[in-house]
Amino acid sequence: MRLTTFTDYSLRVLMYLGVHAGRMATIREIAVAHGVSENHLMKVVQALARSGCVETIRGKGGGLRLARPPEAINLGDVVRRIEDDSTFVECFDSTANGCRIAPACRLTGVLRSAVDAFYATLDAYTLADLVVPKARLIKLMPVTPPPPMVARETPRRRLSRR
Repeated sequence: MRLTTFTDYSLRVLMYLGVHAGRMATIREIAVAHGVSENHLMKVVQALARSGCVETIRGKGGGLRLARPPEAINLGDVVRRIEDDSTFVECFDSTANGCRIAPACRLTGVLRSAVDAFYATLDAYTLADLVVPKARLIKLMPVTPPPPMVARETPRRRLSRR
């Protein structure tokens, strides 16, 4: 089974927020810490906010933070909510299954068992389990101040002499 990049980034955002709990973070600093695109993370953060894992606050002093304690954020739950395609193989979707051997195939059961085991393993962990050792993770995901905004020079208007 392979998770999408979207889910991978979702877990990384949660880990960053878990390691830096107690403060507001920005998408920019998380992007810098993980070396990923801010644009991708904007979509990820929106999905995490819809799922109830992340709280976003607009305006000056705003940013994002965990909406719940790390112990209350179950990994299996997060992955189920973020992964939009739960049909691992065609035969998992009874409405779109066009497999000719489905009525006699045992592979569906084997794969279903494997996916269930995958989620059972994730269900056994929370975000709190991922954010240790905290001191080492903080060094690997430091808070990096955003680069200073470069003020644009406005062209001076020439006054015409009349």
